[in-house]
Amino acid sequence: MRVLVVEDSPRMADVLRRGLTEEGYAVDVAATGTDAVWLASEAPFDAIVLDVVLPDFDGFEVCRRLRRADRWPPLLMLTARDDVRDRVRGLDAGADDYLTKPFAFEELLARVRSLVRRGPRDRSPTLRVGDIELDPAAHTVARADTAVALTPKEFALLQYLMAFPDEALTRTRLLEHVWDFAFDGDPNVVDVYVGYLRAKIDRPFGRRSIETVRGVGYRLRSDSPDGRPA
Repeated sequence: MRVLVVEDSPRMADVLRRGLTEEGYAVDVAATGTDAVWLASEAPFDAIVLDVVLPDFDGFEVCRRLRRADRWPPLLMLTARDDVRDRVRGLDAGADDYLTKPFAFEELLARVRSLVRRGPRDRSPTLRVGDIELDPAAHTVARADTAVALTPKEFALLQYLMAFPDEALTRTRLLEHVWDFAFDGDPNVVDVYVGYLRAKIDRPFGRRSIETVRGVGYRLRSDSPDGRPA
């Protein structure tokens, strides 16, 4: 089994390399995000052990770049920061597991063994419907390779629509998942925000992707017909 260790500290990298080698793994080491992305793109790895703090760009960005390039080896992120937000960022970026420094080497080995048994994943964290691309981790949206700026609520609504392309979603369902069960404001808020989205992701591109389903709610069409918005 081949493992890539991405760690900029020579001492820590050597500890990980020697320990994993003693367990029978073939180990490659990268000290920068750039080298990590290149190595993981050029060779198949059964697992990656990735430090978050790197000298060029961080481990979250390494993970995002690999997943966007359809590289799906199981990935364990290491960090000295015990912060829930960091763990969420790592998982959203496409990491499979997360370990906070300092850690017992036996625990790292157990997690690597578990990831190797699990094998590669085949699902990208980035959502794509037609020419719309949404990255939950980076919180970015683009259409036809053009960046689109959305508010947090607009982003959440689009993300939910993109999770169920071509499916008619009721206003109630959208309220429950994009707002919350306790929302007691005007239910027409869904219609208002759909209007905002159409103004940003449809009209400027000559599309009418967000379709009104009479008596039901809305659907995001994957075929994105041209023409005036619905």
